[in-house]
Amino acid sequence: MSSSPRIDPAVAAAIDRLATAFAKDPRSKAFLPLADEYIKAGMWQEAAAVLEDGLAIHPTFITAMAALGRVYDQLGQPEKAKAILEQVIAHSPDNLRAHRILAKLFTAEHQGEAALRSCRAILSANPNDEEALSIQRRLTGPAADHPIPTSEPIADRLQPESTGTAPIPVVSAPNVDCSELAPTESPILTPTVPRHAAIIAQLEAWLHTVQANRRAASETP
Repeated sequence: MSSSPRIDPAVAAAIDRLATAFAKDPRSKAFLPLADEYIKAGMWQEAAAVLEDGLAIHPTFITAMAALGRVYDQLGQPEKAKAILEQVIAHSPDNLRAHRILAKLFTAEHQGEAALRSCRAILSANPNDEEALSIQRRLTGPAADHPIPTSEPIADRLQPESTGTAPIPVVSAPNVDCSELAPTESPILTPTVPRHAAIIAQLEAWLHTVQANRRAASETP
């Protein structure tokens, strides 16, 4: 027959004292330290009950919400844990306790991107956090270890989609005898050199005649 776990006497005394105080003022926030003592004693069900009752009165008590998320995780209720811890980081994005539990839960459920978001939040506050670094390394391994399967050959997937128009025919070049395209020889034309001396003589004679006629006209009364 199994026996109940032994509780440290100091923890038992604290539970008794805090439970009495909370009973006197059940609407106070004294439920959180009482839940903390239950957690120390490993009394997860009792901690959950106290936290749920307290949050019914103080629904935005972020520290108590994070504590309840941890308790749900310990009780094997991941969906409840994720739901309340996501509310925690929505109100308090830097809550490292919530991110730490979420990173573990998301990793276990193969939600890599969500787990990495929590890891990045933790590492932004503590770049040397071993737990967050370990999860990050595990999730960002070489891509070659996880090839993406394809249902068709790569060559087929690279073919362009049909546009509904007829394909453009490929016209082959005709078989041309290139020797027929050789240029034909043409006679070399030798330019004739004009007789410059004779032309100059004719011009000089013409100018001489014009000048003589002008002089004769000017001498006529």
